[in-house]
Amino acid sequence: MKKPDYRPESLMMSYGYQPKWSEGAIKCPIFQTSTFVFQSAEEGKAFFELAYGLREAEQEENPGLIYSRLNNPDLEILENRLCLWDQAEDCAVFESGMSAISTALFEFLEPGDYLLYSQPVYGGTAHFIQEVLHKFGVKAIGFCPEESPKMLEKRLREEGLLDKIGMIYLETPANPTNTLIDIEGMSNLAKAISTPEKQVIVAVDNTYLGPLFQHPLQLGADLVLYSATKYIGGHSDVIAGACLGSKELIARIKKLRTFLGNMAGPWTGWLLMRSLETLKLRMEKQAENAQKVAEFLRKHPKVASVSYLGLLTEEDGEQYQIYKRQCHSPGAMLSIKIKGGEQQAFAFLNAMKLIKLAVSLGSTESLAQHPATMTHAGIPVEEKERIGISTNLVRLSVGVEHYADLIHDIDQALEVVQIPDLAASH
Repeated sequence: MKKPDYRPESLMMSYGYQPKWSEGAIKCPIFQTSTFVFQSAEEGKAFFELAYGLREAEQEENPGLIYSRLNNPDLEILENRLCLWDQAEDCAVFESGMSAISTALFEFLEPGDYLLYSQPVYGGTAHFIQEVLHKFGVKAIGFCPEESPKMLEKRLREEGLLDKIGMIYLETPANPTNTLIDIEGMSNLAKAISTPEKQVIVAVDNTYLGPLFQHPLQLGADLVLYSATKYIGGHSDVIAGACLGSKELIARIKKLRTFLGNMAGPWTGWLLMRSLETLKLRMEKQAENAQKVAEFLRKHPKVASVSYLGLLTEEDGEQYQIYKRQCHSPGAMLSIKIKGGEQQAFAFLNAMKLIKLAVSLGSTESLAQHPATMTHAGIPVEEKERIGISTNLVRLSVGVEHYADLIHDIDQALEVVQIPDLAASH
């Protein structure tokens, strides 16, 4: 009888590590070292030849350990395990999500290129795209979820930019609105406008749904990016990022990472390996809780609207169709609009007791924040309004607490909110 392939959640405890390497330790130790000893000068030469791409690896030859800026056992084992969830060929882990994003953009964009990117995106990403890339001769074109790949192709052709796109960058679901972008459709657009001389890379920030609930590489994307601080780390105690894709593309990413020096350290690698062991349990519980919280919020008289993938129906048209095609779960991120404006949103946030008022997402504890004045504060007001980041918008990241306690906390916080029209009607 053929032995079945183990599922990722079963392999997270041991994949890529053998206890005999470390005196029989059941868990991979923290390799707190800056450099590694070569057995011979010839071995050191061979290791460096592979590390610097001076030759191809021979059959069954693996890169050796040199220096922790290049590689480290904790980092390599973590990267191997992350590949399992996304069925990626290779992975590069960084000390932050922005390190992963900025390194990918720098590697695959050149002066004169245009970056086509979805809006909204995380505030840090938006700042990098709008305020940093242009200093290196890269221009950016934003588009909203309502623009289909065909509409974008027509727009680019009319503006004479079809052959100038270097990368398509997507964040889906979008932070903080939860709107979806058709990954497969955008990947087909990239293929249509690529040339033999230049491949248009599709990169997807998959932080909101994590490596469990959406798999961009299987939908045609070339790179998938994570703030590993979020669900992958999941405990609000580590900052990290990751980029996954083909061996060819990740080799380029790792080469630039070596010289930027923004790789993750051994402690980060060890902490993330620990977190991967419970990733599936945590994310499934968080999604279960979020569905119940969303159902409660959509019926509340002081809530104008709830954006949660688990509430989408056929009446939502293309958004529902994209969700059914590319998402395996609605996840645990909600955006709600409190009736009123900033004053009412702040009153709600200030009144919460169990849920913490803090930025970040994907951790075991539930968090809430005000995107317009916090994570997306650097985006111009008129642009925020255009892309749906209004003053009454609150973002919720649902944790693993008991859902009834979360609902109670939200309910008592909404009780504090004073909405003039509602008060007058009573």
